[in-house]
Amino acid sequence: MPAPSAARTGVWVGIAAIAMSFAAYTSALMVRQDGAPDWQHFRLPPILYLNTVVLLASSGTLLLARRRGVAWVGLTLGLGLLFLGGQLFAWKQLAAQGLYLSTTPGSSFFYVFTVLHALHLLGGIVALGYIMRRMRAAPEGTPLGALGAVSLYWHFMGVLWLYLLVLLAVRL
Repeated sequence: MPAPSAARTGVWVGIAAIAMSFAAYTSALMVRQDGAPDWQHFRLPPILYLNTVVLLASSGTLLLARRRGVAWVGLTLGLGLLFLGGQLFAWKQLAAQGLYLSTTPGSSFFYVFTVLHALHLLGGIVALGYIMRRMRAAPEGTPLGALGAVSLYWHFMGVLWLYLLVLLAVRL
């Protein structure tokens, strides 16, 4: 069995760190919410559900990119940008309701979770851009091991988003 690539190992280390961070924030949410008289629930912006479909679709296009080439990586990158645009729209919808980072404890957690996820996803978008550049420069059909590492990270971002959406829908 061949040793895993350095890129893949690095991604696994990053995934572990990100998962631990979000686990810590989840714990903080649970502790802060339990028994807090100042906790106010609010309705999540409906765009979050459309964003979920967009992000899941981007995982599908990235799977196709492994077999069909650089155009599918570009489509994945575009869907990632669309997801981020949808997140901006969600934050504007909350602001229109008067919910900002410091308005309530619940809104604070919403912004922390979604902004941190967006920043991590932005890192994935940068990696997809790097992969696109390498794929265009490589001869046709050349396998890129880094595509597997980026795919692993991207799919993790999708799973993390599903977790966050469920957490936010149930707890906020």
